[in-house]
Parts: sequence; C-alpha cells; structure tokens
Amino acid sequence: MKPETLFGFHPVFEAIRAGRRELFDLYYTKDKVFNRFERMASADPARHLFLQELKKLRKIHPSQLESMAGTELHQGIGAKVSPYPRAKISEILDSAGDSPFLLLLDNIVDTHNMGALIRTALCAGVNGVIVPKDRSASPTPAVSKASAGALEHLSLVQVTNLVNTIKDLKKKGLWIAGMDRTGETSLFDSDLTGPIAIVIGGEQKGARPLVRKHCDFLMSVPQKGLIDSLNASVAGAVAMYEVFRQRSS
Repeated sequence: MKPETLFGFHPVFEAIRAGRRELFDLYYTKDKVFNRFERMASADPARHLFLQELKKLRKIHPSQLESMAGTELHQGIGAKVSPYPRAKISEILDSAGDSPFLLLLDNIVDTHNMGALIRTALCAGVNGVIVPKDRSASPTPAVSKASAGALEHLSLVQVTNLVNTIKDLKKKGLWIAGMDRTGETSLFDSDLTGPIAIVIGGEQKGARPLVRKHCDFLMSVPQKGLIDSLNASVAGAVAMYEVFRQRSS
C-alpha cells in the first residue's frame, strides 16, 4: 500500500511516539513550526525516539504541503508515513484480559465524529474500536487529525460484516450494548463491569436495524429539555465514561 501524508502537530507527533508507522519524510513550512516541534520533542519523556526522525525534517512551501495533505489545515507540518496499521480482533482480545472493553461504530461517516470518539476511547480505556468497511469513515489522516493523534495509539479493526462480528463477540463472552435514544434501559442503570462492547450509531439514522436487533440490550442517556438526542460523539463519550466509572469503583 502506498504511503499517506499525516498533517498537524498532534498526529505527526503521536505517530512518531507510537512507533507503529514507518516514517519516510517530515515536512515543515516555517521556522517557527520547526522550533515548536523541536520543543515538543525535547520535552517528551520518550524524546530519544525523535532524535533520528528530526533529521528527516525539511522545509517546503506551504502550497506543497497543502497539495500533499489535501487541506489547508495542516498547521505547517506533515509526514509521509506508511498506512495506518489495522488490527485483528483476536489480537485485541488476547491483550485485553478477562474483561475486554470494545467500541463498535456503525454508520459513523463523519471524520470529526469518528476522531472525537477515538480520542475519548483512548482516554476511557477502550481496548479496541471496530468499524465496518462500508458505511463508515476510515482511519485516514483526517481522522487522525480530528482525534488529536489518538488514532496513532489505538487498535482499530475494519470488518466486512458488523452483525457477524457481533455474533462472534457474543460467542467469546462479550455483552453487546447498543446506544439508542429509544432504549428502555438507562445507561446509568446498566451493569457494564463485565466484558462489554458498546455500539454507537451515526448522526442521522443511528445504528442499522439489524445491528440494533443483535444487541443484547439498548441503552439511552437520560435527558431533560427540548432536544431529544445527543450528538453521536457526545453520547459515545458519556457511555464510555460510564463504563470507566463503573470499572473504577
């Protein structure tokens, strides 16, 4: 697979720190950008990882970086890297221990929503994220940017059939809990301490009917006020941190 261009301080920085991608080139557009990146690397506890990579930094015109990144929002820094390393579900479960915590995303096509969910997932202790290959945003540089580089540290799996994946996870002992505003069970009344996979649906239609059907139960976030639904990334964040809270108690 051909290399791709990461852009933005955090995605580039976290990709180097994670060490999961091969780094071919580093680019910057202004001296102040170089100085900021150098300060970030020098202050990092793992600064030894950056010593060789900083030698690859070379200055290019902003229009060149914009062309490579496909956006003006590159913050003056970019990196040509190997593609995002997709994980396998078996690898995630093997490393997760007795109570894996997974996030399943269905119909999340907006890169900003996916990035926000991935950022929260990393902070909340999610062991891995599973997305379908179709009807879903992919782990692109834009998603890495939206996640503030969290994608570079998190294990993500793309599957052909999410329903079949749910069936397989059930066989492995996981409970599948879907977030749905019509769910009869309150998120805060649900026991989420065991092996769990939280399903988050997209903005417009939520999770697909067949995906919802195969969830063990559907949960909703109690609300007040005139607005009857939460943004997908916000609902996902509330759910993930309720799992985190229950497991920390």
